Amino acid sequence: MSEPSAPNRTAVRRLFGTDGVRGVANEDPMIPEVALKLGRAVAYHFRHTERRGRIVIGKDTRLSGYLFETALAAGICSMGADVMLCGPLPTPGIAFITSSMRADAGVVISASHNPFQDNGIKIFASDGFKLPDAVEAHLEELMAGEELDAHRPKSAQIGKATKIEDSRGRYIVFLKSIFPKALTLDGMRIVVDCAHGAAYRVAPAVFEELGATVIPMSVKPDGMNINDDCGALHPQKMCQMVKATGADLGIAVDGDADRVIIADENGEEVDGDTIMAICARRMMQRNELVKKTVVATVMSNLGLERMMSKSGGSLVRTQVGDRYVVEEMRKTGYNFGGEQSGHLVFLDHMTTGDGVLGALQVLNAMLETGSGRPLSELRKVMTRYPQVLVNLKVQRKRPMEEMSDVAVLIRSVETKLGDEGRVLVRYSGTEAKVRVMVEGPDQGVIQGYADEIAQALARACGGEGV
Repeated sequence: MSEPSAPNRTAVRRLFGTDGVRGVANEDPMIPEVALKLGRAVAYHFRHTERRGRIVIGKDTRLSGYLFETALAAGICSMGADVMLCGPLPTPGIAFITSSMRADAGVVISASHNPFQDNGIKIFASDGFKLPDAVEAHLEELMAGEELDAHRPKSAQIGKATKIEDSRGRYIVFLKSIFPKALTLDGMRIVVDCAHGAAYRVAPAVFEELGATVIPMSVKPDGMNINDDCGALHPQKMCQMVKATGADLGIAVDGDADRVIIADENGEEVDGDTIMAICARRMMQRNELVKKTVVATVMSNLGLERMMSKSGGSLVRTQVGDRYVVEEMRKTGYNFGGEQSGHLVFLDHMTTGDGVLGALQVLNAMLETGSGRPLSELRKVMTRYPQVLVNLKVQRKRPMEEMSDVAVLIRSVETKLGDEGRVLVRYSGTEAKVRVMVEGPDQGVIQGYADEIAQALARACGGEGV
């Protein structure tokens, strides 16, 4: 099947994608001129009528972060709002600081799991939630129009920038407060891979202060090694370290620490779907899962859906992107959801995906029985269906309805799989790629189906496999 179509309002956006503005640093649109205009638009849109506006800015560890931090701050100050700089801090940490300090908005400079050459800008409202598409569209209108120039403040009303010296400490205290006071991590050995990213100080500190012996990995950012063969996108070395050190588990976050991948004590990878299954089962047993429902995306494994059904719950799917998961949760009152990639949203505690918080919830599930249960046992709650994902670079993103040969092939594969499988074809929201996902009971068979569909797409769109 093709991905559910996005709301029509997304069509009016040109700059913002599925997770803010993103691209190669110092190439359009990720250039300081655009960042300055965006800073002006943010300050104006979120202006406060009774006091001077306050905007939080945080970033990950990319070399280009300095470039965009300065440009955004200049734009915000030029429109009469004050800037509060957090420095390197995980994306969820910026959401937390924005809300807790009663700021008018928060800006995160990060390209998440992308390589260091890329960067991005995403924005949180005062409540710590990402902006809806309509607000992002309005920001683009402000950037392109003349309204901002008409409201340029006089010199005495220009904003100023200050640094929040204890932003990291505030966030660490917040994360620890979520972990039950009756539990500690005493005696546990935990490998923590920080992807040379925004959590390189936060994550080890949280687990150490809760009593664990931490074996840190990828905690020496140099501006160019973020996500480089490490972290949640490349958890293999973390898994190997767990086996080599005899650790109880491994935790790998990505560059901005809004997602997590975990390894059990055997060094076997536990992805976001399995983590959701573990946490959902625990929440249902404690009557904490609202409407016994988990919100996930169309990419989540069929095994998660089957597990929820057998447990008396249900799975609601959205289009890909944690922002759409959160939008569905807020619209319908659900309190837990996430993505296979490791974005986990515990809405009772945090407004966006949080890798460290997600890891703490898994540790909670392991320890709360008193005697403790190994993660290899907890993960058995869900039986994964074989799943194949093929990524294809494309020269152009042709509408699916224009490619009749591809549509016929997809329908044929879906018929062959029946109720025991799924096909999903979608374009990436941040890259010039099309993604083909096929699930079914036989790995070899679905690999053949996925390759066949990818080849048809390559002929239709002009592409090469990656």
